[in-house]
Amino acid sequence: MNTLLQSSSRKSWRLATGFAFSALCCGVLLGGVSAWLLGSVAIAGLSATAFTFNFHIPAALIRLFAVGRTAARYGERLAGHKAALADQVAHRVELFAAMAAAPAVRRAGWQLGDDARLADYLDDVEDLDYARLRAGLPALTLACGLAVLIAGSAVLVPPSLLPILLLLLAILFAGNRVAKAGAMAWERARSMRRGGAGRLGTAMASAVPLKAEGAWRHECGEALAALSRADGEMLALRRLQAGLDTLCAALGPIGGISVMAAAWYAGRQGTELLLPMLLAFSWLALGEALNGASRMLVAVLRRNAARAEIGRWTEAASADRQAHMPTEPRQLRNGALQRRAPDDRPIGAPVALTLERGRPTVFVGASGSGKTSLLKQVAGWIGEDGFAAGDRILSAGERRALSALVLHDAVIMEDTVRANLFVGNAPDAALWRALEIVEMDRRIREAGGLDTWIRQDRFSLGEVQRINLARAWLSAMPLVLLDEPTEHLDDEQGERILERLLAQLSDRIVVISTHRAFPLRDTGTIELKP
Repeated sequence: MNTLLQSSSRKSWRLATGFAFSALCCGVLLGGVSAWLLGSVAIAGLSATAFTFNFHIPAALIRLFAVGRTAARYGERLAGHKAALADQVAHRVELFAAMAAAPAVRRAGWQLGDDARLADYLDDVEDLDYARLRAGLPALTLACGLAVLIAGSAVLVPPSLLPILLLLLAILFAGNRVAKAGAMAWERARSMRRGGAGRLGTAMASAVPLKAEGAWRHECGEALAALSRADGEMLALRRLQAGLDTLCAALGPIGGISVMAAAWYAGRQGTELLLPMLLAFSWLALGEALNGASRMLVAVLRRNAARAEIGRWTEAASADRQAHMPTEPRQLRNGALQRRAPDDRPIGAPVALTLERGRPTVFVGASGSGKTSLLKQVAGWIGEDGFAAGDRILSAGERRALSALVLHDAVIMEDTVRANLFVGNAPDAALWRALEIVEMDRRIREAGGLDTWIRQDRFSLGEVQRINLARAWLSAMPLVLLDEPTEHLDDEQGERILERLLAQLSDRIVVISTHRAFPLRDTGTIELKP
């Protein structure tokens, strides 16, 4: 499937490139032939040749180039957008997999992190995929057009190149300045917007206590000031763009005037001015296309920033994949593990952990004692602590590759029951067995079976929790961590399901967090305090 998408994308890009060159050629020829026709009519009007001058052919060519330019522009847009969308379909699966595996997201939460980070990521993917359409393709056609007109000017009127080349050097200098300042401005604006939006969201969520403490106005003011500074950075970039656009807009008129002035200075008159006139108006047509140069440059800046940001995700995901360890540990040990919150803040005193296969370990503590954070730490989702496994140390990345972390705040995706069990190609009998163990088989049959489309609001909290435990039953990971597995279940049902689940996982390392100890045999209990 991916090969077919890539093949389709390449064909669409070739087609879009062809249309882009056709549009540029038609635009340049439209201006040049129009000027040539006007000049020819003016010259013929002064002599007897006016009676024999055939203006129908150049007039037909002008209409042809006008229609061709319009058709080619629409063709470029259709083919270019199709190619860019095909690239997005081919890339996004890999990019989102990298995002889900990135350490920064793990520290923010167990799924895809906060909303601001996710929004930035979506913008980055779009900037990366559409940069070729917004910058690469127009820049290629403009460069070719410039090369052709410079060569034509060098052949017909070489002196005209002096002001043209000087202006091109000024445009390159201004473009380099915009590129350097724009890259820094874009990064600062992005950081300020993320910080300001986060601070404003926090203030809105805590409006009542902030107003009671008299800090509401200050917090909102600071958040809006950060957003205002971000807008200021973008305004400064727009001003630099305006200067660059002014120089680019001058290229067409300067080129046209230089060509005509050089031809006139060389003593050309009458029909000898027709070719220079065609070249001069071609410069005018190309100058019109060059007016979008600053937008192309900003598209390149956004592409580079997006590529750098996404590179951080993908490199981290690649490191995680390389850290995978095929052997399954029988025991994990850490004699003095400093417990940490998701923001890397230390919690309480260090604990000594010895996690063994076939003997579940239970973390017991009140809400806020750090039970869930400790489970994430064991799984390698928080911190970079090492655990001894035999004669080697397992890093956080290696433990992530070996862990199934089943959190109590389970999520039901808007998808089928089969997809929500997270085991892909497992036979139906195994799926029904897992649902039977957690006492959800009857409910799923009533809903329509394994291929029924479900969503979160169709189930109670207890039913969602039991689907979550069915995922743990079906997991093949050697390290299984259960966060408050009987939450939202009554005592008897919770104990029944947990006993069956632990029997199924008797050949694994199992760690459980709970508010109260279970009446289970052969378990190790560790009490946690805030």
